[in-house]
Amino acid sequence: MDVPSAMTKTVTTVSEEGFSSTNEIREFETSIDPNGEDAPDTLEALLAAYGSCYVPALRVGGQQRGADDLGKIEIETSGELNDDDKLESVAFEIHVEAEVDDDTADDVVERAFELCKVHDALKDSLHAETTVTTDAF
Repeated sequence: MDVPSAMTKTVTTVSEEGFSSTNEIREFETSIDPNGEDAPDTLEALLAAYGSCYVPALRVGGQQRGADDLGKIEIETSGELNDDDKLESVAFEIHVEAEVDDDTADDVVERAFELCKVHDALKDSLHAETTVTTDAF
C-alpha cells in the first residue's frame, strides 16, 4: 500500500453487506447509512462536514475582519433536495453570541466562505445561502 503524502487525505470506506458503511479516518471511525436508519445518511454527513468546516472559518474570518471573539456559534444547515433526492441547495442559519454590526457580519461571512475547504469543494449551486443573527445567546 502506498503511503499518503503530507498533502493527501485518505479515508477507507468498508461495507460488509447492504448499503451502510464504516469510514476509517486515521484512528477515528464513523458510520454512514444511505437509508438513514442506523446512522446519518450521506447527505446529512455532507451537511455536517460543511457546517463543521464553516465554524472555524467563521472564527478566523472574524479575527481577520474585526470581530475578534464571536463567542458561541450555532449553525443550522439545511439542504433542499430535488425530485431525484439529490442536493439542490444548501442554507446556513448562523447564530453568534457576539454583537456584530451587519456590515462586519457580511464581511466575516464572505471571508469564511473563502477559507472553508468544504465550501471550496462544492459546485457553485451548492454554496450555502446565509442568514446571520448576532447577539443571539
